[in-house]
Amino acid sequence: MNISIYFCLAVVVILAVCMGLVLYLHEKQRQRLEELQQGYLQLQDLNRRLRSQRHDYLNHLQVVVGLLELEEYEELQKYLKPVYNDIMKTGKAIRTSSAAINALLMAKWNVAEEKGLDFYLEVKSDLKELPVEDWQMCKVLSNLIDNAVTAVEENAGEKKIWLDITEDKETYLFVVSNNGPVIPEEFRKEMFKPGITSKKEAGHGMGLYIVSNVVKENAGKLEVISEEGRTAFTVSFPKKSHTGEGVKKWNR
Repeated sequence: MNISIYFCLAVVVILAVCMGLVLYLHEKQRQRLEELQQGYLQLQDLNRRLRSQRHDYLNHLQVVVGLLELEEYEELQKYLKPVYNDIMKTGKAIRTSSAAINALLMAKWNVAEEKGLDFYLEVKSDLKELPVEDWQMCKVLSNLIDNAVTAVEENAGEKKIWLDITEDKETYLFVVSNNGPVIPEEFRKEMFKPGITSKKEAGHGMGLYIVSNVVKENAGKLEVISEEGRTAFTVSFPKKSHTGEGVKKWNR
């Protein structure tokens, strides 16, 4: 009789563990699907922007030719400046080999522009051999940029955000910085834990925790420097030749 009871209890425990594992995997897949859907929407937005630019090229050329024929050089310069800035903005955001990352950068740039923030983007690497899944890298950049936006929104004066994407012989480097307030030393020690935030509103406190987890999962490093006038989050990942392994990308 006792053996039957123990057996039944063991079966119940095993079933509970299996059910918990199934629910955990289901939640992970749901989150992955949401991230892929968001990436798809961002790609659609970038594609629409590029198609719109191509459509406008002929009109711009006609105006330029007309102003040149009329020798209205000052007017030509005024006309070309915003057109050039718009083209360069899109060009800077699509320099990597990852369509998903390009779309994310374009989307974040548009958000910053709508909020009246200065977003300076420098891309000096195509990230072709980045040993991190595109969807994971998008999570890192998205959360760091969102944090920077939040940090500078309340600035009384200039509101600036910088994103530098570079590489050296051994690593890929991503530096997201802003000119928001200094992060207190005591908060810096706890900021990568779940639920830790300097904001009172609900919904904050998970972004840096997510960033930290992705960095750890991919053998990367995460550093923070915060001083008067500039706070910088630096994320680095070793190149494939230095990790001994490659990662298959879903969007290459």
